[in-house]
Amino acid sequence: MTIQNLQTFIRYLTNTDSASLTDANLLIFINQEYERIVGNLIAETAGAIWQFGDINYTAFPTYTINLVDSQAEYDISGLITTTSEQTIAQTRPLTIMGVEVVDNNGNSHPLEPITLQDIRESGFGQPDYFETDGRPQYYEKREYMLVLYPAPDNGVTVTLSGGLRIFFLRTANIYTAAEVTTGTKQPGFPSPWHDALAYAVAYIVAMANGLPNINHLKNQKNEKEKELLRFISRNDQDNRHIMSGKEINYI
Repeated sequence: MTIQNLQTFIRYLTNTDSASLTDANLLIFINQEYERIVGNLIAETAGAIWQFGDINYTAFPTYTINLVDSQAEYDISGLITTTSEQTIAQTRPLTIMGVEVVDNNGNSHPLEPITLQDIRESGFGQPDYFETDGRPQYYEKREYMLVLYPAPDNGVTVTLSGGLRIFFLRTANIYTAAEVTTGTKQPGFPSPWHDALAYAVAYIVAMANGLPNINHLKNQKNEKEKELLRFISRNDQDNRHIMSGKEINYI
């Protein structure tokens, strides 16, 4: 279902037209619900073998960051180089999947996640943990920062240029006004449930205007989203899920 199809369907469900429900307002509502639905799909597949990603993206979500000699903290929110709403949505990580560092021979090494509590339980204060610079082995997630332990050295054991790689999950590839004009882009989740987005937006319009079909729209919205989540949670059919017994110690 293209963006133009979505607009037409939403206006049909809410008995509106382009004057009473403008393209600009629809864009706001569609993007809001698009992100919410994709967020639910990501949450549904968290920890699964095949995790959800918006099919409109053309590249994997991977940050490549330059390391700085003796710098442990890296701001992963400051990597966005434009203020456009779409680019921010595309590049800001919702969750970190893993972190790697590149050594001075160009080989990548996975880092182990660690928490501030882990560090304190090791007997060291945070500033004293891995005091000597070297090839990072651990990373701590703290608010919008990643903290590396130890801090990288100046090209002795790591490559500074593009030496940090962060794998993450991101939100929906939301629509721009230009894509609304073009009218061909479709939501990036399975097409049998594209109308879930239309019902979600129609429900917002119905709430704002006290439409008599508000309960019907709410029920359709909820049911279709449940169907979508149910499908997504079971779409790794090529993996065998084998039940195993739990050993019981009778001693």
